[in-house]
Order: sequence, then C-alpha cells, then structure tokens
Amino acid sequence: MTNVLVVESIKADAQSVWDILGDFAGVEVGGPITAVEVTGEGVGAVRSLTMGGALIVERLEAYDPDNLSFTYAIINDDCPLPLSNYSATVKITADGDGCTVNWEGSFEPKGQPEEDVKELVNGIYTGAIAGARKATEG
Repeated sequence: MTNVLVVESIKADAQSVWDILGDFAGVEVGGPITAVEVTGEGVGAVRSLTMGGALIVERLEAYDPDNLSFTYAIINDDCPLPLSNYSATVKITADGDGCTVNWEGSFEPKGQPEEDVKELVNGIYTGAIAGARKATEG
C-alpha cells in the first residue's frame, strides 16, 4: 500500500473547519466535479462524484464529530482515478493559532507510477484544505 499524508494549519476555529470538511454531503459542484449525489446519512452514506463523465463513488466508513474525524473509501472498481483499495481519514485538531488538518490516505497505484499517483492524491487533499482555509480564514 502507498500512503499520502498532508498536514496543514488553518488559522480558524477547528469546529468551523470541521463544518466544511466534515460535511460528507457538502461537496460542491465546481472545478472538475460536474455533479454530486448523496444517498443515505451517517456511516454508510454514499456520495457519487461525476467528473467529466467519469464516476467516483465514496462511502463514509467512520464519522466522529466529537473528535472531528471521519474515514471514507472509494468503492467503485471502475473509478477513473489511477488507484484501488483507497481509504482516507481526515482529522482536525485545535491548536494555539487555529487548527491542524491531517488528511491521510492509503491505496494501491493502478496503471501509473506510484509517485505520479501520490502527487495526484496530494493535490486533491491540499486543494480541499485550501478551500476550507479560504472559507474560514476570511
């Protein structure tokens, strides 16, 4: 398995960042995402993200609002991303200047060199954290 870990600080209240990143149904259409559909609620909920005609299906595996963390997995074998057996955990921790976001994923690269897939996944995480930073830091 290959692992990617992104740790970034945001100068905002941990709960405010959680309200954005911890909202499994809160992914917005924009950029490469052309449609979002969520079925179910809580652990077991499934979100389908359409990107340029391709579909990524993710399931919420664990959700802990008290500790500001959740885990999700990609569950469709025909996922267009060059990876398989993907699972990730997002954890938000309050610190002196705001909070720290830890986003860690593990997967098996598929059809592309490991470093290229790690770079792609790293970009997804940093992009989502940047969106939360922009929304909360004012």
